[in-house]
Amino acid sequence: MPPAAAHPAAAPHPPVALRRIVQLFRPYRARLAAVAALVCLSSVVAMASPFMLRAVLDDALPHGRTGLLTLLVAGMVAVSILTSSFGVWQTYISTAVGQDVMHDLRSAVYARLQRMPLSFFTRTRTGEVQSRIANDIGGMQSTVTSTASSLVSNVTTVIAAVIAMIALDWRLTVVSLLMLPLFVWISRRVGDERRKITAQRQHQLAGMSAIIEESLSVSGILLSRTMGRSSALVDSFARESRELVDLEIRSNMAGRWRQSTIQIVMSAMPAVIYWVAGFAVAGGHPLVSIGTLVAFTTLQTSLLRPMVQLLSTGVAVQSSLALFGRIFEYLDLEPGIREPAEPVAVGTVRGDVRFEKVGFAYPADFADEREVLRDIDITVPAGTSLAIVGETGSGKTTLGYLVARLYDVTSGRVTLDGTDVRALSFADLAEAVGVVSQETYLFHASVAENLRFAKPEATREQLHDAARIARIHDHIMSLPEGYDTTVGERGYRFSGGEKQRLAVARAVLRDPPVLVLDEATSALDARTEQDVQAAVDALSVDRTTITIAHRLSTIRDADQIAVLAHGRVVERGTHDELMAAQGRYAALVSRDDAVPYASA
Repeated sequence: MPPAAAHPAAAPHPPVALRRIVQLFRPYRARLAAVAALVCLSSVVAMASPFMLRAVLDDALPHGRTGLLTLLVAGMVAVSILTSSFGVWQTYISTAVGQDVMHDLRSAVYARLQRMPLSFFTRTRTGEVQSRIANDIGGMQSTVTSTASSLVSNVTTVIAAVIAMIALDWRLTVVSLLMLPLFVWISRRVGDERRKITAQRQHQLAGMSAIIEESLSVSGILLSRTMGRSSALVDSFARESRELVDLEIRSNMAGRWRQSTIQIVMSAMPAVIYWVAGFAVAGGHPLVSIGTLVAFTTLQTSLLRPMVQLLSTGVAVQSSLALFGRIFEYLDLEPGIREPAEPVAVGTVRGDVRFEKVGFAYPADFADEREVLRDIDITVPAGTSLAIVGETGSGKTTLGYLVARLYDVTSGRVTLDGTDVRALSFADLAEAVGVVSQETYLFHASVAENLRFAKPEATREQLHDAARIARIHDHIMSLPEGYDTTVGERGYRFSGGEKQRLAVARAVLRDPPVLVLDEATSALDARTEQDVQAAVDALSVDRTTITIAHRLSTIRDADQIAVLAHGRVVERGTHDELMAAQGRYAALVSRDDAVPYASA
């Protein structure tokens, strides 16, 4: 965890086609059509008011026609009631559609990330991923929720108002619309400026999320306090927060004076119309009646709000393009590991595993681009055990993970009962191959919930049986709340050996015919290692077991041992055979025996 997260400049994202954004709303066409219908009805009904106002001023009031006046006033009140009712329903439907689109985006991004290979997560900060889902999609909420209805509403209102203005007097309409092209140009310039600032702001938010996720975890707090770096981290976070404040101010103030100019000019337009009409009257050529003039300026005033909102919506859409670009970047990621279109059906899995001319290299954009494995040929008959040993970096863990398709081979194939694992569905493969990783991950939930992650329908008796096999039941029952005890952040309330035995219990519940054990006893004391090894031995009975060995004393009884060096199998045999050969394995065992166990 770096003490100060220095973020590189935000990489520019490719332009997002508006058509792609529009496609997000395609599943909700019917509801959007209902919104459009409500908006059109509301706009058409609202346009009746200026004409009724003209009739009031030019006919009902001057001639004392009280009956007509009553009808006109009642009509104006009815228009207000109808437009308000239409507005409420329009807001409800458009908000529901917008929230559904947000849900679709969040779910799509999460689902895509679930399909990414491990290599993606080893090179991407967790805080960055969280920021894309929370901050970026959250930042689009107002745009997605209100933009569609706002565009339809304001466009319809503007069109209806312009038509009504032309019907009242086309000459005054031309004067009113002369400045419109300039307003549109100004809004586009403001939108471009805000889009660039928005991209920088979201990048800064992602950096802050990464700092929070790393430095405020249990491990981060321990590291910062034991290293005396708490104050430095506070200062670093304050600097990042201050930069975000500056970006927020710049984003909100971008083009604010130019947009204020637009509002001032548009607000002044009714005064201009009065001025033009006044000069015409003074010249003896009145353009319109008083009623028409008041009705026209009323329409102008009603035109001001939707025009300003349309321009503001355009700015908001341009600003949100940066957010859409960041989200679509994740949606466009190639999963790397794909489920077959027509997976091979599996029956009862025996557990025969074969590595056939297997080679593996990390993707070109990964930090380690070298070929990790090459020409691996190993057969593991059903119900037998294979131990993989070798120096750090020899490819042991990678080889084991290929069986579960946590990575995919780049050459050759891995088969299960003669079927290439790439031909199996993810669900079938997960049922057949279980993995107990050297880094046990526990959720911030109860012991029972963590165990049931492997088998949601497991009964309490099944949990107890699995925990007994893993030699952890008695310890769980000694806790104040037993199986309902919360394990804490990343299981921090449990020791390393206890967490490892919980992982074994989870694997017992899963009950896979093939088990990959990335052994994690190298950092445990002798007593804890014995407890964990006893649990692992119980788990391994009657199933195919592939053990990635870090401490060689734990795999002496394996049916076969494969020694890796520089990505190749250099020795293979039983413990006794390899010791008799006095080769690389014997040297590893001698060195391992010379290393004392970790103290408790």
